[in-house]
Amino acid sequence: MKLNESAERKATDLIKSHQYVKDSDWSEAQPSTGEENDYLNKHGWDEYGQWHLGIHEDESKETKGRFGFPYGDFRRVHHSGLIAAKQRAAQQGYGDIEAAADRLLKLLEG
Repeated sequence: MKLNESAERKATDLIKSHQYVKDSDWSEAQPSTGEENDYLNKHGWDEYGQWHLGIHEDESKETKGRFGFPYGDFRRVHHSGLIAAKQRAAQQGYGDIEAAADRLLKLLEG
């Protein structure tokens, strides 16, 4: 798993455009499987991937397994999503993803 740099740029742009939620419960805000599928049908794999800070380059390009560490609800960045991504990345040893989530948190909180 490596950092999806284009997803970090998208999240940065969303935060700078005030497209974020500071107070949410990520377990409730995180898109459901149905919402993911609807988004995929409307927007495709490239845009779906923009909502995930991690990318498995070894996985097929058109599978959900290629993407990890979601941070938003397909409209806005969620503070709670960034915290979850940072914590999971730290636990799993993905330092570049952890650092990206931390940069985004600082921007959102700043």
